[in-house]
Amino acid sequence: MSKLSQQMDNDLIVRGRAPKTRQAYLSAVRDLAKYYRRSPDTLTDNDVQAYLVYLIQERELAWSSCNVVVNGLRFFYLKTLRRSATEFVIPTAKRPRKLPPRPNREAIGQLFAVTDDPKPRAAFALAYGAGLRVSEICHLRVADIDSKAMAIRVDQGKGKKDRYTLLSPGLLKVLRRHWTTYRPATYLFPSRTGDGGLHISSVQRMYYGAKERAGITKPGGIHMLRHAFATHKLENGDDLHTIQGLLGHEHISTTMKYLHLARAHLTGTASPLDLLDDLE
Repeated sequence: MSKLSQQMDNDLIVRGRAPKTRQAYLSAVRDLAKYYRRSPDTLTDNDVQAYLVYLIQERELAWSSCNVVVNGLRFFYLKTLRRSATEFVIPTAKRPRKLPPRPNREAIGQLFAVTDDPKPRAAFALAYGAGLRVSEICHLRVADIDSKAMAIRVDQGKGKKDRYTLLSPGLLKVLRRHWTTYRPATYLFPSRTGDGGLHISSVQRMYYGAKERAGITKPGGIHMLRHAFATHKLENGDDLHTIQGLLGHEHISTTMKYLHLARAHLTGTASPLDLLDDLE
């Protein structure tokens, strides 16, 4: 690692950035340097702007990927090199707002029907029954399951925030079967070496395998079950602020997207036209 890369990585660590974020930001700066074959600290704002145009027009980089690059470069120039924002500004690419496919209850039921192994069944149940992210499932500890309070403690979830989410009787039953079968000591889903939780890719592989067996063709990984948790709770009458807390969303606007997925809220309201008299 070069001196500049080490300095940037130290800056990222000091600011508490996650390992994946550090890796992505460092890669963004390395790729920029490779493109120009020059040290990135010698490049101007116009150089970087031209590089971003190349990523969008020539490489046709997805907006989400472009945003990661932009954020990484912004961090490098503004934080590590300490250039002022007035001298160097990279406009953030706007990410198109696309709704995920609407979760289907029947398909989720079929997913569980083809999953007999208690381990993937418990992982899927945590995503759909408690709204956990796959990373949160992998890092969940046995001690985080509070059967007396019927709650699950999510330790240092996204944004390094602790929260509690619900533990239903059905979910507790599934988790107990998993624990009885595998007897995990610390992590609910331990890695093969036992020194940490299961890797995210392992849980995703279990999900895609079950999806194939169930004949589910809609795109998306296990995160779809978290979408389903929020959407179906909204359809069952739970308010947005409650769902926001269970999901660990910082802003209510993030949770509000599920209003567009909840069929009951779309079809269960009256049209203002029907409130008029003497329509015929």
